[in-house]
Amino acid sequence: MHHLEALALIFFQSTAINFVVQMNNFTSWRILHLKTRLPFAGRPAAPSLAFGRRRTMATSCPADRILVTTALFTGADDEPSPGAVAIGDDRVLWAGPLEAMPEALRGDATEITDYGDALIMPGFHDAHLHYFHSALYLSPLAERFVGENEADAVARLAPLAARRPAGSWLLTQGWRDYLWNPAGMPSRASLDAAYPDRPVAMYSGDAHTLWLNSCALERLGITEESEPPAGGSYDKDADGHLTGIVREAAAMELMPRIVAEFSREELLDAYRSFERYLNEHGITGVCDVSLMAMPGLDFVRDDLFGALGETGELTVRVSMFPTLLEDRSRLAALQAAHTGPLLSARGFKQFFDGVSSQHTAWVHDPYTNARFEGDCGRPTVAAEVMEALMAPAAAEGSPVRIHAIGDEAIHRCLDIFEAHPVASPAHHTIEHLENFQPDDIARIARADVIASVQPRHITLDPGGPERDLGPERVPYMWPFRTLLDSGATLAFGTDSPVTDIDPIDAVYTAVTRRDADTHEPLGGWLPEERITLAEALRAYTAGSAAAAQRADELGQLAPGMFADIVVLDPNPFELAPDDLQQAKVQATYVAGKKVYER
Repeated sequence: MHHLEALALIFFQSTAINFVVQMNNFTSWRILHLKTRLPFAGRPAAPSLAFGRRRTMATSCPADRILVTTALFTGADDEPSPGAVAIGDDRVLWAGPLEAMPEALRGDATEITDYGDALIMPGFHDAHLHYFHSALYLSPLAERFVGENEADAVARLAPLAARRPAGSWLLTQGWRDYLWNPAGMPSRASLDAAYPDRPVAMYSGDAHTLWLNSCALERLGITEESEPPAGGSYDKDADGHLTGIVREAAAMELMPRIVAEFSREELLDAYRSFERYLNEHGITGVCDVSLMAMPGLDFVRDDLFGALGETGELTVRVSMFPTLLEDRSRLAALQAAHTGPLLSARGFKQFFDGVSSQHTAWVHDPYTNARFEGDCGRPTVAAEVMEALMAPAAAEGSPVRIHAIGDEAIHRCLDIFEAHPVASPAHHTIEHLENFQPDDIARIARADVIASVQPRHITLDPGGPERDLGPERVPYMWPFRTLLDSGATLAFGTDSPVTDIDPIDAVYTAVTRRDADTHEPLGGWLPEERITLAEALRAYTAGSAAAAQRADELGQLAPGMFADIVVLDPNPFELAPDDLQQAKVQATYVAGKKVYER
């Protein structure tokens, strides 16, 4: 055994012995108050989260509940240790070794839960998802699948067609033509053959491309003479006929018209189901970021969140980031309307480019598999337009998050952020950051910009980086290790519905650089960019809290922080990296209230 490992074992053993001694000192107290864990017989009803005043003194009065474990990960250290968390109202009153807990926190009415060897840690916080679309595609209103090929994707529409009313939209998300066998962009013909009289709208897995049938084109009023919006396109074949493929801004602007038939109650039910799904996966907070840059189309539905909040049904902490426009009044309106601890608006979102797989990400040098001379993708707006949008927002103290995937988009984004920093403690954020120009990696930390990344994107398209960008650029893709070593803050998320929201899967990929489903490639893709488990967990908690502009109240277990907590068993720190997915959520607490128990 390595000598450092031996010393660590001795320390752990001595600490554990001390822990047992201290626990024995409170045997009678625990007999009276210990609440044992029982398996859940079904899913609980969503609890009402009521908030009391913030307790400013950690030891002033007894805690409402105390959670005990041999593995407490507060986020401050690299390893968990035996300890406990004391909770009062919606805040952490104290976190640390049980023997050091102030006696005043142990009251006759204090509820004690002993989680044994399970890991207690800050709740997972998804730094980047699209709540509306995530909820919708997991609901009975739509379907979500990749399909094996074009014909299989069409066939998978049958269950949706059977349960939706005649003549209603058939809406799906998830297809990826580059993963099909055979690969190739689909067309409206296959959809027309199966559904000649029903409108079909199938969004790609990255939500940047839409596949429509003829009935859908007709219902939407799209003809061969139609002009797409700036930054979008209606694809045509060699004869000038519409193929049914609609891209980028043109695809995104159609979504509100497609979902208009769903009722408010149907959408609320979808939101309720999705927040339960989040809690089941240990997620206590999310950043709901704009899906598109066009006015009125960000899909940040504060009305639905607000309705759930009014009835005490909101069980996830939501930070909203609407689209940054020349008219910045939407953010101010959201901030005025939602001032509670569960629902708030924290900044803006904008878009600088698209995605590499469709050659819409903005790169400095042409794609290796260029489709035409000078194929470098494109910015969604000119750099000077982006600067003109974000400069006044930054001057007003509003942080801006910019979607930038290609190396040129990232480079220009950093130029703008360096010229227009936002006042501390706020931070600008770049979203996705898939492909860097080498010298730009270190600029992230120097500019005090948060790198908001999605680990599961690394293996989403096996062979895609090599195909699109070539071997010279691949080493600078998703450089998590290099970013951390340069002093940058990583914030983890999923981009849901692009990938599933399960944080354990994302942590697995960040630590192993392997796909969470296939576990490929063996040895990991760019394994030199692997990060440690503690680093991955901090990126999913404190890092994401920083991206939410809430680092002072979320992401760690410390006095005064919100009591957003997840319990994992087995303890992932006791598992080999390849086995991390064995860790399962046992309980989730939001604002000190248990919202899920396994």
